[in-house]
Amino acid sequence: MKNFPLLFLLLLSVSASAQTIACFTVKAGNINRNNSLVYATYNTGDTDAVVLEEVTGKKRVPVPVNALKGKVWWVMSGKTPAGTVRKYELKKGITTARPLMIAGIQSGSLLLQQGEQPILQYNYQTVDPPAGTDTVFRRSGFIHPLWAPNGAVLTNIFPNAGHRHHMGIWNSWTHTLFEGRETDFWNVQKREGKVRYAGKMETFSGSVWCGFSAGQEHVALLKDGTEKTAINEVWLVQAYPATDGGNRRQWDLTSTFSPATPDGIILLQYRYGGGFALRTTTDFIATTSQLLTSEGKTRKDADSTRARWVKITGTTPKGKAGLLIMNYPENYDSPEPLRVWPENMEGGELMFNYTPTRMQPWQLHAGVQYQLKYRVMVYNGDLTPEEAEAAWQEYAHPPEVIRGE
Repeated sequence: MKNFPLLFLLLLSVSASAQTIACFTVKAGNINRNNSLVYATYNTGDTDAVVLEEVTGKKRVPVPVNALKGKVWWVMSGKTPAGTVRKYELKKGITTARPLMIAGIQSGSLLLQQGEQPILQYNYQTVDPPAGTDTVFRRSGFIHPLWAPNGAVLTNIFPNAGHRHHMGIWNSWTHTLFEGRETDFWNVQKREGKVRYAGKMETFSGSVWCGFSAGQEHVALLKDGTEKTAINEVWLVQAYPATDGGNRRQWDLTSTFSPATPDGIILLQYRYGGGFALRTTTDFIATTSQLLTSEGKTRKDADSTRARWVKITGTTPKGKAGLLIMNYPENYDSPEPLRVWPENMEGGELMFNYTPTRMQPWQLHAGVQYQLKYRVMVYNGDLTPEEAEAAWQEYAHPPEVIRGE
């Protein structure tokens, strides 16, 4: 487990006679695996007090695990060649270790950390724009800062007078038809709609991941001065331990949403909005950063194309760093179309958006839940295109888990 040195600090207490709950065989499939994230289900027996061991012949090695409501996560550490299998046993037991991955509430925000190292911050209380700015830009329910492993901040909020509505990482829908009226939840200066935190916060800490779930709502601002919720949404964010000597870290964002009214809502075809939106640090401009997509496109020609993944790397005061944004193959109209600012926008600064409705509209029906999923890898230095593709393949095609009793 050389890629997870901190995990050696975890001391697991489990006796040889502890009751086995489930046995798992994990198949690598046709992909060479490297520190794969593994997910499985089990019968809880009304307990999440479990420990996990990897079984190799007569050898048993404790494995850090997160368990929650009959679901269990762990890292299949190191390299697992294609075509091979690894075996694990889940038992009743109690870990004596303090959580490595920590979700902590602080003043107005929630901070995810690995030990003392910050990962990302979710702002659930309303954040005010710069002094002298219209209060219409006040916003909650977004991620900022997002840190690279080297400590560099990769996001930006309230960036300039023309784009005060850009908020780190967010996902407002832009061009919609709600109750017969075109409604924009992204460009809040139009005073048609907005997105805000809606409560129902849950936080999770553990040995394998930390995270949170939070309610959000797309709110239409009606002509009579009242408000009406158009879309209810829940964000689930899960962050995992750094790998590759601490130089790479991954986290997942799952957005689950449904219309809030009987008539539903139409997400109209438009060139940007929804999905996954990112405003990068001001350190990333055309001369100091590079964008590359899975299809080999750059900032010169990526806009309005499709991509499985988008890699953004640039120079920061703490060294070279970047992020790889991957969209899940089951997302609407995947591989999703892109909105990428050209190099001559805003002095070369960068806004990026996975835009599921760029090519076609999306009718959301009442009583139906919809979902969009993304994985982000933040890294020091850079990734090769081959490494980026391998990370997406791992995300899109996780190891197969076969459960036995």
